[in-house]
Amino acid sequence: MQNLDAHIRRMRKTADYFRFDVPELPDLEELLSPGMENCKVKCSIHYHYEINSIAFERYIPKVIKCLKLINASPDYTFKFSDRRSLNDLLSLREDCEEVLIVRNGYITDTTYSNVVLEKENSLYTPHLPILNGTKRQKLLHEGRISEKEIKVNNLKDYNRIYLINSMLDIEDNISIPADLIKV
Repeated sequence: MQNLDAHIRRMRKTADYFRFDVPELPDLEELLSPGMENCKVKCSIHYHYEINSIAFERYIPKVIKCLKLINASPDYTFKFSDRRSLNDLLSLREDCEEVLIVRNGYITDTTYSNVVLEKENSLYTPHLPILNGTKRQKLLHEGRISEKEIKVNNLKDYNRIYLINSMLDIEDNISIPADLIKV
């Protein structure tokens, strides 16, 4: 399990905000199906006052060839199983595989990842993400990335954009040159 403490902290923060107690997690590794131990596996836990379901599935990263900039302000401060506000944005992606969400002129996230932009061998993540993801928090804590206000007009100053989430690290290189972000 990667970064499990950060996921538990996020569960606690959510439970505190919505005023319920975080349910106790079982031993997740014991629940893995045989044959899933040696591949990248995504674990989804649906909970409220109790754990409603736990599901595992092989994680296969999306192939991203271009991103479409879209202006939107979805509220996804907390991670929810209801992702309609994000999934609806995918209908705007045109011929791209994914959208890059712009809020008030600032770059934020894609529908499934935080982003990291490369400029002169330094890595930056937008200062106002849609969701402050666990991988983003970890990379900030380690000093590998820095927060920065990144406006749409400044995208030309960056050479590459990486998509990161709990399953994707910078080294996985799910990225494109910044000039393949379509307006």
